[in-house]
Amino acid sequence: MQMRLDKRVAGVLDLAQSGRAPSQEECAFLLELPETSLEAGHLRAVGDAVTRRRFHNAGLIFGQIGIEIAPCPGECRFCSFAAGHTAFGRSCMSDEDILHSVAGFTALGELDALFLMTMHVFDFERLTRIVRIVRKAMPHEIQLVVNVGDFDDAQAQDLKAAGVTGAYHVLRLREGIDTALDPQQRTATIRTIKDAGLDFWYCCEPIGPEHSPQELAEQLFVGVRNGCVGHAAMRRVHLPSSPLADRGQISELRLAQVTAVVALASLACPETKAIGVHEPNLLGLTAGANSLFAEAGANPRDTQADTSGHRGRDIGACKTMLYEAGFADLTTSSGKRISLADAFRE
Repeated sequence: MQMRLDKRVAGVLDLAQSGRAPSQEECAFLLELPETSLEAGHLRAVGDAVTRRRFHNAGLIFGQIGIEIAPCPGECRFCSFAAGHTAFGRSCMSDEDILHSVAGFTALGELDALFLMTMHVFDFERLTRIVRIVRKAMPHEIQLVVNVGDFDDAQAQDLKAAGVTGAYHVLRLREGIDTALDPQQRTATIRTIKDAGLDFWYCCEPIGPEHSPQELAEQLFVGVRNGCVGHAAMRRVHLPSSPLADRGQISELRLAQVTAVVALASLACPETKAIGVHEPNLLGLTAGANSLFAEAGANPRDTQADTSGHRGRDIGACKTMLYEAGFADLTTSSGKRISLADAFRE
């Protein structure tokens, strides 16, 4: 029996291949497709082709260091650090350990950006001090990004003066329902980031089986409308101790479908240089993602205090995954392109 592609799906995907981003309504339609359908397979293939053409079949690697752990009053019901269900106490990485991780991530010049992550409530003076010492310790061309709680205009300028080039901040799925945080404040911080002239990094997250296509499309378009430099899709990781454990976890195949939609929607955002998938996986990297995170220290999706060697990957593992997904080169912060195949010839 001959299988025919749905005409509406074919029309949206044909336009995307010509450079026209799908609308929010069209993205919701694409997210309604069963992930095992012929149409979803075509969607993933087009997402992959569009990203490879847009970014010249080159990948990016970012590093993230979670510099502290504490029972967090943000009470995100999907996070391993939420005060109501965490098994963690309070701890902070020492300056020496932070700088050791920085050196490990930046020594070979393969990193595009380094992210420093705190809890939602954080010591601003400590953060700015760490930013300064990290900025001095790593090559100047590598971007320095913060992944922290809400902050105001004055703090944004202080972070920028200390050496920060961007901030990751997300109005997450069901913010204020599955979290104790104020969606309006999250949105205000996004405006603060943009007003300060900092790069804005975003993600469609944390995706669970209960989130509707309309919810996903609406949430991911916050990043598109605000000109995010990096966009991504992240699934909620099943944590047995969390209040959302009984809702389950989406498959990597479904995550790849969302990743493809993010890649196509981001055609409307000329600022975007990276599409990510979390946790890193090959399906996502063949459906529109071109970037991965290497991680050290705290990780809100992990049950270990140091994610290195557990959920967190190192740069070598990220390079291997990009190579296995068929990417030809790695683009570094200096604009240099490094052949991924050469790493397997030495």
